[in-house]
Amino acid sequence: MIAGVVLAAGGASRFGSPKQLAELDGRPLLQHAVDAVLDVPAIDPVVVVLGASAEQVRKAVSLRAARAVICRDWAEGMAASLRCGVEAVGGADWVIITLGDQPRVTSQVIAAVADEAVSAPAGVEAVRATYGGVPGHPVALSRAMLPGVAKLRGDVGARELLGSASVRTFEAGRLCDPVDVDTPEELEGLRT
Repeated sequence: MIAGVVLAAGGASRFGSPKQLAELDGRPLLQHAVDAVLDVPAIDPVVVVLGASAEQVRKAVSLRAARAVICRDWAEGMAASLRCGVEAVGGADWVIITLGDQPRVTSQVIAAVADEAVSAPAGVEAVRATYGGVPGHPVALSRAMLPGVAKLRGDVGARELLGSASVRTFEAGRLCDPVDVDTPEELEGLRT
């Protein structure tokens, strides 16, 4: 089973308002990320980790077949959200992690990372998209990596685990723009 986790629990302190709800191409920013994961048939279940402004986000974003999971400890940082999401999909062979503030990461890239994960030779513990050689998201974590997620603390993601893991990379730069939106100016850059 390949599960999907969309991380979207942060408080968007640099953005100034719930960035999950900021409009891009007529839809909330988070809607782009949710739709991209849900458009990959091989990924099921999909959870969306919410925290700050969770009720507002649930009302504005169509989760379709995805399930919202509320991370009560979201203010701790990304590690809390990642732990919450991985716990919600326990038992998966692979977990594909995407970010709710990367609206241009496409279902094509997510599907390619999923394909790389399931076709990986024995011993490969993770698959990571790279953009011009720079590591990014999505990231696929094997079942063997999931216990390590429970130990993460603070504002860190899976990068802390990947340093000592056997990681397969997939160059995705030709397929999408991996920019994440942290400020209104970055969002405006995507609009133009």
